Amino acid sequence: MSEQILKMEHIVKSYLMGEEVQTVLEGVDLSINKGEFVSILGPSGSGKSTLMNIIGCLDVPTEGKYTLSGHEVEGLDEAELAYIRNKEIGFIFQQFQLLPRLSALDNVELPLIYAGIPEKERKIKAADMLTRVGLEDKMKNRPNQLSGGQQQRVAIARAMVTEPTILLADEPTGALDQKMGQQIMTLFRQLHEEGKTIVMITHDLNIAQKASRIVRILDGKLIEEGSYV
Repeated sequence: MSEQILKMEHIVKSYLMGEEVQTVLEGVDLSINKGEFVSILGPSGSGKSTLMNIIGCLDVPTEGKYTLSGHEVEGLDEAELAYIRNKEIGFIFQQFQLLPRLSALDNVELPLIYAGIPEKERKIKAADMLTRVGLEDKMKNRPNQLSGGQQQRVAIARAMVTEPTILLADEPTGALDQKMGQQIMTLFRQLHEEGKTIVMITHDLNIAQKASRIVRILDGKLIEEGSYV
């Protein structure tokens, strides 16, 4: 039986907009097992970004229960959420979020600096991770010396370098052309085959179908799940 690492039970997220309460997520139930590659598919305004923020411990639900690797997330303070984010989640963003003045190697090292890893060890780890994503010859390059696809590979290496429980990718091909986007999805499939747990947020069905399971979200509700081989 697969190990369950993420479980959401009746997650509700509401915001006060003036004098009105706006509910963005309505009773979301979601379970993800270790080693799964899951796409959360939905159009703009569907609630998928809010769901991603809760999965990533960037926000907390208004109601419901969220358990991540044994941690009950709801009710935690900001310091506790930050600890779980750093330990459990590797973030991959649409716009890469690389620091422009740092080399690829230095960008990948950053999470290890925050984690207090000694310099020699973190340089070895960062170099190994860049090699793993096919950038062994680009370690000294700055972001403006890399293509968009290469920048996203640096971002993926940075997300993986702390060995997080989940890779959480927000529209990871959104800033790339079709060819580079396909290369990034091939890399995700390889990581999935190696046993990585990946949760990917997207509005693009063609991209979503690269995952092994699709969860659709519409108007704050999960409405359908589909599996792809």
